[in-house]
Amino acid sequence: MEGLSLFLTVFLALVIPIVMARLRVTTVPTAVAEIIVGILMGKSCLNLITQTSQLTFLSNLGVIVLMFLSGMEIDFDLLSPKKHTRARKSESGKQVKPMVVAAFAFGGVAVASVLLALGMKALGLFNDMALASIIFMTVALGVVIATLKEKEILGRPIGQTILLTAVMGEVIPLLLLTIYSTVNGGDARKLWLIILLFVAAIILLRRFKRPYLWFAKVTKATTQLDVRLAFFLIFALVTVAEQVGAENILGAFLAGVVMKLLEPTQATKDKLTSIGYDFFIPIFFIRTGVNLNLKLLFANPQALMLLPVLVICFFLAKLPVTLTYMRAFNKRNAFAGGFLTATTITIVLPTLQVARKLNAITATQSSAFILAAVIVCIACPIVFNSTFALTPEDKIKEKVVIFGLNAVTMTVYQDLHDSWYSVQVLTCRKEKYDTYKSKVKNLKLFPDRKLDTLEAAGAFDTDIFVATFTDDQANLEVGRAAKQAGVKRVIVSQGKVVADTVDQLREEGIELFAFNNLHGAMLRALIESPAVYRIITDTNNALYDVVVRNSAYTGRQLMDWDFVDQITVSRIRRGDKWISPHGSTVIEPGDELIYSGPWREADRIHQLLSRE
Repeated sequence: MEGLSLFLTVFLALVIPIVMARLRVTTVPTAVAEIIVGILMGKSCLNLITQTSQLTFLSNLGVIVLMFLSGMEIDFDLLSPKKHTRARKSESGKQVKPMVVAAFAFGGVAVASVLLALGMKALGLFNDMALASIIFMTVALGVVIATLKEKEILGRPIGQTILLTAVMGEVIPLLLLTIYSTVNGGDARKLWLIILLFVAAIILLRRFKRPYLWFAKVTKATTQLDVRLAFFLIFALVTVAEQVGAENILGAFLAGVVMKLLEPTQATKDKLTSIGYDFFIPIFFIRTGVNLNLKLLFANPQALMLLPVLVICFFLAKLPVTLTYMRAFNKRNAFAGGFLTATTITIVLPTLQVARKLNAITATQSSAFILAAVIVCIACPIVFNSTFALTPEDKIKEKVVIFGLNAVTMTVYQDLHDSWYSVQVLTCRKEKYDTYKSKVKNLKLFPDRKLDTLEAAGAFDTDIFVATFTDDQANLEVGRAAKQAGVKRVIVSQGKVVADTVDQLREEGIELFAFNNLHGAMLRALIESPAVYRIITDTNNALYDVVVRNSAYTGRQLMDWDFVDQITVSRIRRGDKWISPHGSTVIEPGDELIYSGPWREADRIHQLLSRE
């Protein structure tokens, strides 16, 4: 019977996503579908899958890997003060600081969760106020990220705000759960030992920061050192967590954080994600459904009454998110974003698992919490997808600020792709402003070039900043200020190029644009390589540069792409190396392709390959 249960579980893990794809079920997270199927196959219905030692072991490993991958989901760039202390305009035109808005939103969630837990205790529905508070404030980070990626708004102010709220909704409840389990487990005096777990994580990060770069170079198909390192980190920190009295899921989560800070390649991330979500984690979710006993739940009037109350509480706990978002974004998208943060499943299940070990909750109450979380997890993405409306601001891929108005920047402004860039032009010269204000839709006049004035006016609130004054020194000063303000790409123009300046700017991460060098390079191309010159200046064909992010086209040979005959791939940049493309070249995530083709097709292919 053990072998049959394991076989059915693995078989269902294979079949469920296939059936969902076949039936085009996109609004329900796969994890929720796996729990529902587990309910049907377990003790609640058919009882075809039973608890076995093999399933228990794989399921426990699944929750550990789930927490590890959750730690890897955190984007530490979003927590950078340089990136989030400055305001950004939302789709409603209001100045938004994503970190500040998210902090206020989650603070409201924490207060609401405590009040709801207090109310349930007063009504005699659930007595453990601390446990209920932790569960109500959780957010399913993985589901939120997947939904935001589908809408392609992770880089927009509202997407960043929702993501930061979800990060807090995963990290903070996890830390509170560790304190809860330590205190309720009778080991309150060992609480300070948890510090040792964080010390161990810091030591591992420092110890493997440099060797990891070497690992990436020597990794082979038969060794996969990057994956071996990941599992070493998991079991090292899980072991330390158990020894100091913390929960193993906190150790696994910290292992994921350490792995993220090691900056693994996209290929490594894909391998770890495949190992987790393709095998271990589905077993955990299916087994969760198998262990639910809905017969006992429906036979118990008090527990049955608890179910709708819990569903309502999950939504009410996130009401402060909607109210906070409405002050920064339009009401429709604020409602959708607040509703999405009510999604909760990944932390709820480990939390209930810990509570069951401590005998702090009954099996029937645990089933009610899980079923309520499943209902919420089904409803939230559906409501978000049907309510959230992409605004023109959301659809822009990157924002460009060009400081300096002249014939060249006017041409660039007119030629930059409207679907990819939102361009703003700044000038300090009144006569230039009066000349071009009717031709440049987004033109702004500044009184001077003082850095404080630019910072206060939000000139550095952009993805790409270009300084094109006639004064080379002014370009350098403004460009460096933009880089210090956290702008991702900074480009400065120089009339006279000095070798020392070029090297220094390269070290600072600032890109150089020299008009004289450009004119010379174009003339040289016309003399030596007329075909290259024609490609660059051709108005019927386009020369594009794209970073491949769409997983549907990675791990495949170029010859297998359905549109490869419509474009010509010239070069491929992988890491710091350029490689020559062949039909048998396997494209990896993050590869940068230089290709040309008819501009309509080249444009469509660019959007397709860059889509995450």
